[in-house]
Amino acid sequence: MSATKVDVLVAMSGGVDSSVAAALLRDAGHDVTGVTLRLWGGTTDSGCCSVGDVEDARRVASQLDIPHYVFNLGDAFERAVVGPYATAHAEGRTPNPCVDCNRWIKFGVLLERAEALGFDAIATGHHARVDRAADDRWRLRRGRDGMKDQSYVLYMLGQRELARTLLPIGGLTKADVRVHAARLGLRTADKPESMDVCFVRRDDRMRFVHERVGARPGLVVDTGGTVVGRHRGIEGFTIGQRRGVGVALGSPRYVVDVDADSAMITIGSAAELLTDRIEVHGLTWVDGVPQGRVAVHVQTRAHGAPVEGLLDGCVVELLEPARRVARGQVVALYDEDVLLGGGVAA
Repeated sequence: MSATKVDVLVAMSGGVDSSVAAALLRDAGHDVTGVTLRLWGGTTDSGCCSVGDVEDARRVASQLDIPHYVFNLGDAFERAVVGPYATAHAEGRTPNPCVDCNRWIKFGVLLERAEALGFDAIATGHHARVDRAADDRWRLRRGRDGMKDQSYVLYMLGQRELARTLLPIGGLTKADVRVHAARLGLRTADKPESMDVCFVRRDDRMRFVHERVGARPGLVVDTGGTVVGRHRGIEGFTIGQRRGVGVALGSPRYVVDVDADSAMITIGSAAELLTDRIEVHGLTWVDGVPQGRVAVHVQTRAHGAPVEGLLDGCVVELLEPARRVARGQVVALYDEDVLLGGGVAA
């Protein structure tokens, strides 16, 4: 966190992490203003987009005695996050809407608006750390709490964004955050974490996607091409999925391929799910493009264990086979705990 007093706009989602982020910045002597983004007007049961979350954020801001505003960014959220989410599923990809929200909304529209309003920086409650290397360049590092680290979903941030970003709770564990919130008497101290996709009700993804882009039923085949069943729509499947395939073959089978052109789902054994190569599209870098073949730690799930690999252009060669990554999922690349950059699996 900057030692210099700054005028900072804090994105307050109504959860405990962003509440404590605002409190820490206030206590450090910064001029703090809270803002809650009204993003989704539909029903939700996953947190961070509901009317109740806006009210929780407003009350925490009142407890902290800081100004609080609400920005209605619903149209931008629909264009940049919700619409692409449904389209991606229809095309056989598995999107990460939190990444798109960070890229286009929090560190896109919100950052631009903060700069236009004269704020020096924005802050969020992400579990990640921003600091400067010996050469004075900005770095993005994993949060202290390995189980809650969120640097993975911030892989798109570069020098410009990091120079205007504060992540006050990155050096705390989740338990530390809750203790601090309780000590301050914040109403969000014991609030459960938001889970899943904030604009889709739990177990309702298929209906949500089908209402927007329609259903694409088709065949289920094994890796030899033999038809073993039918499915109601490719939108309900992702690489590595085991449950819900609707086919019983006497031993565990996993989705190993989703072909959007033919609407075909291919299932295979655990061994057939493995790969030693990941092609990555849309690579972005925190601080410049690495040159030549680079040793990296590869993370393909928000809280998955990283594996070792070699980056060569847009291809990651894994030192040991690992589960295939669904098209559209984030592939984040690290040097130990320092995030180098990332992209999405092709």
